[in-house]
Amino acid sequence: MKWCAVVAIILGLMVLGALGCGPGRGTGRRRGPRKLTPLVFKQHVPNVPEHTRTASGATEGRVGRNDSRFRDLEPNYSPDIIFRDEEGSGADRLMTGRCKEKLNTLAISVMNQWPGTKLLVIEGWEDEEEHAPDSLHYEGRAVDITTSDKEKSKLGMLARLAVEAGFDWVFYESKTHIHCSVKSESSQAAKYGGCFTGESTVLTSTGVRRQLSELHVGEKILSHDPATQKLVFSEVILFLDYNPSQRREFLNFHLKSGRTLTVTSNHLITLKDGRTVYAKSLKIGDNLLVSDDKNSLSKDTIEQIKTVFRTGVFAPLTKVGTVVVNEVVASCYATVDSQTLAHWAFMPLRLVWNVKLGIHRFWVLLNNPLHGWMVPINEIRKELPAEGVHWYANVLYATANYLIPTHIHDD
Repeated sequence: MKWCAVVAIILGLMVLGALGCGPGRGTGRRRGPRKLTPLVFKQHVPNVPEHTRTASGATEGRVGRNDSRFRDLEPNYSPDIIFRDEEGSGADRLMTGRCKEKLNTLAISVMNQWPGTKLLVIEGWEDEEEHAPDSLHYEGRAVDITTSDKEKSKLGMLARLAVEAGFDWVFYESKTHIHCSVKSESSQAAKYGGCFTGESTVLTSTGVRRQLSELHVGEKILSHDPATQKLVFSEVILFLDYNPSQRREFLNFHLKSGRTLTVTSNHLITLKDGRTVYAKSLKIGDNLLVSDDKNSLSKDTIEQIKTVFRTGVFAPLTKVGTVVVNEVVASCYATVDSQTLAHWAFMPLRLVWNVKLGIHRFWVLLNNPLHGWMVPINEIRKELPAEGVHWYANVLYATANYLIPTHIHDD
């Protein structure tokens, strides 16, 4: 199947090239350096509370030394950063991978802005009760920083440099330091795709409603055919993500009819008018496309949206590229903000599926010449998917996130 991999990568790069025509890195005239405006005392960016989902998001709970999540914290030994480490335990060096990445980027910016000056971390991960109960210091997602010369006049620009470095929330908190924090690793995992929770249900062609955690590759489930604008049963050709044990941040939508949909923020959801939009852009009052008891299409209105954490992520890919989950029509795709473009990008996977079915059909007929042709296609191959993100989706989403800026700040 080497040729399939080659075709997949080529098509993926073509899609990313098309995406590159939008805002972000391009081939047009290079812009000059942008003037950076220092933050003022008590200003924070973005201008929302720290724990909202458009900033660093909700807390996931304190991480203690005996907690299983403690091993996910990474020590930061960057020579460009000074850690005060008052406790002498090295705790201030511990942080999530995302926090470490942003901090190291900021350290370079500080040296470029003020030659001879380094970034000083006053507080990192905290295992003693010195902050508010919901502080992100307890999760290794926050740092308090200043410059090595402790020059107060530099704090406003330091805060701006932190914003530019990609911290999800930056606060000019006091006259002595800047507070910065990041989203959780579970919420960032969503950037590589879109998923549903394991308890979300789909309707199979046999009339049985099944949880996604129990669904097999090869089964036909209720979907929406964009070409005919009708509900159809479409084969699950693979899972773009299948991880029963991963904990992740989801958006939970409560609709007027009582339906609920729990999905990652970058997943594409279908509106009543047929457009697909990111789940994170939906708001109360929006009308979603849903299926009713007679498997006909209708609309339902969002009444409540909240952030939740769930264990288990599942992303089935059907031949038509859509799925009806909890009676709500959704795309199988995420990250790429176009159902048509995403469906085209994943065409190689559908081609591989058709080849596999053809080969399997051939062997069935070879072993049972008289009755093999009577075996339904969706009964030919049913299997549990491999755990993790599918390699093609991983490459496509990761490359898209590298080429297209996803963290944009306003001055």
